[in-house]
Amino acid sequence: MPRFSQERKEQVLKKLLPPLNMTVPDVAKQEGIAQATLYKWRQEARERGEVVPGKTPTSEDWSAESKLATVVATATMSESELSTYCREKGLFPEQVKRWKEECLKGFGSARDQEKERKATSKADKKKIKRLESELRRKDKALAETAALLVLQKKLNALWGEDVGEE
Repeated sequence: MPRFSQERKEQVLKKLLPPLNMTVPDVAKQEGIAQATLYKWRQEARERGEVVPGKTPTSEDWSAESKLATVVATATMSESELSTYCREKGLFPEQVKRWKEECLKGFGSARDQEKERKATSKADKKKIKRLESELRRKDKALAETAALLVLQKKLNALWGEDVGEE
């Protein structure tokens, strides 16, 4: 089983990226490497946060993780560096900027969801407190009613009256 250096793996994986956009079977045939090995390398690169193509051919169909990895990778780049990066990856700078905005909106909606969750939690706590108070009140009323019934039966038994005669 041949071992490949990291540089070799990266060189082979670059063939999957634009501008070549070769398929895994084509690269496997050209390089003489098993397709399963290339799929594994691609998966490992994706787990490391690198931008690699998935099963979908266009960048708009990339996974959220790949888009986020691209946004993170390009966050500190100047316009010219971003343009160069986008050319290498087959992207448009506008796409990366839109993905960044979507990420920020996602964080904003997460804040809104957190506020909503806290408000719901507070309302639920109030409702629970009210229901527990009502339950205690009803328990007391039930205990009082049960005590009165027991006392009434004892009184009736003491006076010798039958409960059914009334």
